[in-house]
Amino acid sequence: MERRNFILNTALAGFGLSTVGSYAAQNLFTEQNLKGGMLSAEPFFKLSLAQWSLNKAIQNGGMNPYLFAEKAHEYGFEGLEYVSQLYTDVTKAKNKVTAHKNFITQSNEKAKNHGLENLLIMIDDEGDLSVKSKSERNQGVENHKIWVETAAALGCHSIRINLFGTNNKEAWAEYSKESLKALGTFAAKHNINILVENHGYLSSDAGLLMQVINDVNLPNCGTLPDFGNFCLEREGGARWDANCVREYDRYQGVEELMPRAFAVSAKSHNFDAEGNETNTDYKRMLQIVKNAGFNGYIGVEYEGDKLTEEEGIIATKNLLIKSVKELS
Repeated sequence: MERRNFILNTALAGFGLSTVGSYAAQNLFTEQNLKGGMLSAEPFFKLSLAQWSLNKAIQNGGMNPYLFAEKAHEYGFEGLEYVSQLYTDVTKAKNKVTAHKNFITQSNEKAKNHGLENLLIMIDDEGDLSVKSKSERNQGVENHKIWVETAAALGCHSIRINLFGTNNKEAWAEYSKESLKALGTFAAKHNINILVENHGYLSSDAGLLMQVINDVNLPNCGTLPDFGNFCLEREGGARWDANCVREYDRYQGVEELMPRAFAVSAKSHNFDAEGNETNTDYKRMLQIVKNAGFNGYIGVEYEGDKLTEEEGIIATKNLLIKSVKELS
């Protein structure tokens, strides 16, 4: 069987999972008992958990990544945002087709067992899509295609990609548009959206990114605004794990990205004694998101080091619930 066809032939009927084409199609929260308190009113969004919130437990603590749905259910979430790099049984597999089929089967089963919705897969380390080399860009696009097929088989609405590569703005825009058009055209055949996150360097220049998205002009190419990933440059030119020396205004950035947002990521690091995130005004951010007419999922993505991952996840979720009650 050809690789491009194998995933869509994977049985989905037994899992009862639906595909969501855009955030506008998603329903509002129903009042429910969440860990940390009863909601007094319906928010304008649903809550999902970004698997990266558990990356330390998975990468350093030996937690099985296929426990993701169980943990998300335990913490009171409704949706799942997978992270490809956390599944080394897939990324390091010699037989990619078999590995992806196993990932689909297990993840669908776990999501169904816990009554959760598969939303998106965050894709990393599959090749940079905005580099100068056309052959490298093309290979990156090809590497992402199997994840598009996998997302479709999971009933997800999107995959999240990165636009890393050159730091020349004009060249970056040209290369990014080329890759997005190629991948977006392929993904449309599978009813999957291609989302770009502000994830560092030029991808965190929200104004420039929106120019690229608008020039591509494909209905299934959009954004995944993250509350905190607006670093334009790090010490020594490092991509990760170095101090940020230049940052795009996060509130301006989220506002600029919201018109094409299919999902939103509530990044958090540390909290003060009142439970507020110390780097981001969540009430201000949620007002921006609400004003944009968004009514999809907001994903909790805790990356702090003061609380445990579980504590940070719950603190972020509680802050979202508290903040939405204070909006106009």
